Amino acid sequence: MSYRLTAKKLLLEAANLAVTICFFFELRRLLISLIFGVVGRGTTVHGHVRLFDFGNLSIGNCCTVNRYCYLDNRGGIDIGNNVNISHDCRIYTMGHDINDPYARTISGRVVIGDNAWLFPGVRIMPGVTIGEGAVIYPGSLVTRDVPPFAIMAGVPARQVGVRNGEILYSASFPVHFSV
Repeated sequence: MSYRLTAKKLLLEAANLAVTICFFFELRRLLISLIFGVVGRGTTVHGHVRLFDFGNLSIGNCCTVNRYCYLDNRGGIDIGNNVNISHDCRIYTMGHDINDPYARTISGRVVIGDNAWLFPGVRIMPGVTIGEGAVIYPGSLVTRDVPPFAIMAGVPARQVGVRNGEILYSASFPVHFSV
């Protein structure tokens, strides 16, 4: 392993640790914006959220990213406004081509539309786009694009309903600190 790669990994671990131990939400939001990408106003990122690379991250306004989420931003993640990502969600943007004899790395940007809601334990695979207002039920594995306002469930996730298009709530829960 090269020294440059080792140094980058150490810096990444230090940055993730700094984000985790920072218990004021606004300070954490600013820290993530400085180190990892753009985080909009009114967005709350809870503790123990793991980011995989510097940059390639855009989170809109009034979003919530709960505890113990993995955001694999190496291939790029774009999260719209008013999005709720519940605890223990995993968003992957890179993996290996299992049909390639060398198992080459493949990547795909993940896009999550405005007003989407990911329940706990959701897994999103590389290259997926989740439409505006879509809901993904707990424990679902999203392997394909999700239409706007679709309600998805299962492994792999399948459409089980359609959500009412009128969304009046805010996914921003303005608390000031967490322990």
